[in-house]
Amino acid sequence: IGLSRSTLLTFGEMTSAPPDCLLGLLRGTPRQRVCTLFIIGFKFTFFVSVMVYWHVVGEPRGQRVLSNLPVDVPCPHVVPQPPRNIFFLETSDRTNPNFLFMCSVESAARAHPESPVVVLMKGLPGGNASRPRHLGLSLLGCFPNVQMRPLDLEELFRETPLAAWYAAVQRRWEPYLLPVLSDASRIALLWKFGGIYLDTDFIVLKDLRNLTNALGTQSRYVLNGAFLAFERHHEFMAQCMRDFVAHYNGWIWGHQGPQLLTRVFKKWCSIRSLSESRACRGVTTLPPEAFYPIPWQNWKKYFEDISPQELTQLLNATFAVHVWNKKSQGTRFEATSRALLAQLHARYCPTTHKAMKMYL
Repeated sequence: IGLSRSTLLTFGEMTSAPPDCLLGLLRGTPRQRVCTLFIIGFKFTFFVSVMVYWHVVGEPRGQRVLSNLPVDVPCPHVVPQPPRNIFFLETSDRTNPNFLFMCSVESAARAHPESPVVVLMKGLPGGNASRPRHLGLSLLGCFPNVQMRPLDLEELFRETPLAAWYAAVQRRWEPYLLPVLSDASRIALLWKFGGIYLDTDFIVLKDLRNLTNALGTQSRYVLNGAFLAFERHHEFMAQCMRDFVAHYNGWIWGHQGPQLLTRVFKKWCSIRSLSESRACRGVTTLPPEAFYPIPWQNWKKYFEDISPQELTQLLNATFAVHVWNKKSQGTRFEATSRALLAQLHARYCPTTHKAMKMYL
């Protein structure tokens, strides 16, 4: 019964009224006295029933249960999760990052200020040896979460299916050795340590940490490993390493990269076409707009003018933009122009953009 305390007080005042008031009410004809007594009796009975209900039933059940709870509750043991590493790789001996490389790392560092952004470079000396002095290394050192470390490929591949392959491939010449080394390094890296891998021609737009056990779709037919996000020791990465060795062919461009990931995912999901499934057994393929909103065939679009409104609409569903450096490298643009790439630099890697305006 939903009654306010003001209502109960009104009933109380009526039943506790002085006897003179009652006598006044009882004056009149017999019929009026009967009606008056009936009304008073009804209200008295109603009030008594409310009071009986209140004292017998008491407070609502939920409140009564809560009032009996203990004061102290033991806290569960929560193991804090370490932040996910974001990895970049340079498998050549170069130690002077270009502006796109610098923008890639800066944009990742800005989008993930609490995550380590680890740049592994084969050309960096280990131990206490002094590092080379370059604009790129100096600029990236401005960001406290960026870590520049030497890349030891033999150590990276140790205790993986790729160890024997790496020992053998060093003794022969192959046309695409550097890209193949990069393909091998990224899957070994994520299998050993877990985290997020990005190519050095990405510009990061959004936080990537919620993406786990995922990779991007380049087109209807091909997946791409320029972005990878996997947990440590994930079986999908293990299968990629085994397939890398079992079906190795370093003479076909992309065979150890996008084609490897595509064929492993098809086996993983037991499908013949990527259109049959976007996710299975805990691994997700993200649509092209997530990382490849502009296909490689249209790479020149990055150097064309675009309005800010069109840019926002184009990249509405994009986490990071792949610039297709293999195609676009060497193409110049004005840092202060309205070119798509210039606007991305200005918005997502302003420190690199400022350096570009000064030195280009």
